Amino acid sequence: MSLEAKDLVKHYGNNIALRGLNLRVNAGEVFCLLGANGAGKTTTIQLFLGFLDPTSGSAKIMGKDVQEHPLETKRFLAYIPENVMLYPNLTGSENLEYFVTLAGCSDRDPATLTQTLLRAGLPEDAIHQQVGAYSKGMRQKVGIAIAIARQAKVLLLDEPTSGLDPKASNEFSELVSSLRDEGVAVLMATHDLFRSREIGTHIGIMKRGQMVSQFQASEVSHTDLEKIYLENMRD
Repeated sequence: MSLEAKDLVKHYGNNIALRGLNLRVNAGEVFCLLGANGAGKTTTIQLFLGFLDPTSGSAKIMGKDVQEHPLETKRFLAYIPENVMLYPNLTGSENLEYFVTLAGCSDRDPATLTQTLLRAGLPEDAIHQQVGAYSKGMRQKVGIAIAIARQAKVLLLDEPTSGLDPKASNEFSELVSSLRDEGVAVLMATHDLFRSREIGTHIGIMKRGQMVSQFQASEVSHTDLEKIYLENMRD
């Protein structure tokens, strides 16, 4: 089991953000979390990252409790938020070298870094340009390159395609699919029903901190998914 939430609860004062969440993501699976703003998707991601402590229950990465093993579990992870934070005055290659060095990766050969960025879909002429001139889609590709270089076993994505044009969104989805096919476990919080059906192996719909529906992506069509989602969003 690469990633598991068991009876996961999170309170913010009197506000209940998560109400006993249970989910599992195995190697080679993409679990897409759908739901309106405030449904608990980002809270779930942050609990797996160890940014938040659960009120009760557990979040586990590679069988280890995130609370009990905060540093060890982070070694398995890569995280790509809606806006990837990179150093704008450094080039794409320099950013990649910096972040893999922080992660303790030994292979920082310039040729290897270049090949990793090319594999992530970054245009060759952009590799040595400052990131401040990059589009959002290009920054996301550097984020994917960091995950590849770190050989992450678990990838956490929080609205990664928000604001991307259709071409960039499709390219990002293809990259995630390639990592899935290599055995990476992916948990993605998103509003994008189409992408969820395209790259997800499993889909969960959240509402007010609860998983109200969960199924395999292959069991539904795009039309079915939209119907199920809208039905669950009704009060």
